[in-house]
Amino acid sequence: MADELVHYDVAGGTATITLDSPHNRNALSAQLRGELSSALAAAAADDAVRVLVLTHTGPVFCAGMDLKEARGAGAGDQGVNEFPKILEQLWTSPKPVVARLAGPARAGGIGMVAACDIAVAVPEATFAFSEVRIGVVPAIISLTVLPRLNPRAAHELFLTGDTFDARRAVEIGLLNSATADLDAEVARYVKALAAGGPKALAETKALLSRPRPATPSDGFEEMLGLSAKFFASEEGQEGILAFAQKRKPNWIPQD
Repeated sequence: MADELVHYDVAGGTATITLDSPHNRNALSAQLRGELSSALAAAAADDAVRVLVLTHTGPVFCAGMDLKEARGAGAGDQGVNEFPKILEQLWTSPKPVVARLAGPARAGGIGMVAACDIAVAVPEATFAFSEVRIGVVPAIISLTVLPRLNPRAAHELFLTGDTFDARRAVEIGLLNSATADLDAEVARYVKALAAGGPKALAETKALLSRPRPATPSDGFEEMLGLSAKFFASEEGQEGILAFAQKRKPNWIPQD
């Protein structure tokens, strides 16, 4: 039986999903895709999980699709056909997802980073939309990357395939921060995310992905209903009571 390529661990309300295929730079092989999708599904279904952290072993976060598997395969047999499910799982996860990068990401790896809610990397991490340089198109990842990126930067980097550093990734919206103290920064975000109500976080994630109304007035009626619903909900009432009593609400994981 092949060694496990994705590890799944839960502690203190945080599910840590670790890509562990350093021999091919954590490329998205069939085995890794399957195990990653299963881990994401497990985290989404586990009520004990409040936040997900997507990380890796080895010097590279993810090199993109496994090109050895792609060589010689027809359009219907390409592993990339299974990749949208993973991006969808990250993007629509009811629990916030933090990407932790201790090294570079390329192509599909960047698509996963963009699909996460928060992304943090070490300053020396590099990035490249390298697809055009091997004669393919960054089609699937465009659906998660383009909503994050400054349009001018997207045109430049998608078309040239040039490598850029973590500092620029922050500037154009791909990363939230680049820091040498990676674990402390990830822990800071995890703690902040876990402070939110689980149902409120899930609904807020959905809200962030909704099409915007043409004017604020066009959306006020719907948003008023949503807001009032949560103010009156069990979770909302617990949060209001906890605030009044100067205590932590009951959804915050115990230290």
